[in-house]
Amino acid sequence: MDTIQLEGLYYLASVYIKFTLGIFNTSSIQKSFVHLCKAFFMEFHPDQLLTVIFTLFAVIDIVGSIPLLIGMKEKMGGIKSLKVTLISGGFMIAFMFLGKPFLKMLGLDIKSFAVGGSIVIFLLGLEMVLGHEIFKGDKDAHSGTVVPIAFPIIAGSGTLTTIMSLKANFEEAYILGGILVNLVIVYIVLKSLNFIERMLGPGGLLAVRKFFGVILLAIAVKIFSSNIGALKR
Repeated sequence: MDTIQLEGLYYLASVYIKFTLGIFNTSSIQKSFVHLCKAFFMEFHPDQLLTVIFTLFAVIDIVGSIPLLIGMKEKMGGIKSLKVTLISGGFMIAFMFLGKPFLKMLGLDIKSFAVGGSIVIFLLGLEMVLGHEIFKGDKDAHSGTVVPIAFPIIAGSGTLTTIMSLKANFEEAYILGGILVNLVIVYIVLKSLNFIERMLGPGGLLAVRKFFGVILLAIAVKIFSSNIGALKR
């Protein structure tokens, strides 16, 4: 990744943090947007960006979580869509930048983490296809919008593991772009829960969940096969 790509990446991340804290300004947004455009379009590979977007969309599984989110919305009296989206994005971006140093502290590298992460992704896909619960979720809904909606439902262990696993195969600019696109999708879904439920119906939700489960299985196999060889050397 060259200098201008890094500048665009870090400018956008800093503006996101400022936005979350409510201390951003127009000039910062314009500056980050220009750098990000340069970073993407100088050596832009749309197939890589689409792969990251699709992978994160499948892992976050916001569509498959609609029934759970609707139930929690009724119990909690509402969901603060913007707050949940920003906090979820903060978890993802923080882990993307700080995950590697954290792994070094533990004596691990990205490729070994990617292999372990691919196993988690495989199990997530298997859970979605078979309809059997493998990962036990936190069903305590009274704790607020941050827990358990932002974490672990949206930015859960599967999502964070996938972000680190993707770093073994994709540049950070594409991963950040994929995160931002998925945050927009998450926000739209949270704001349209009742409408989406009526539109898809129970059968539609089940079909979508199983479809993305198969996609996850294929992605897990690809990540595993592309990184396991490096560990054998």
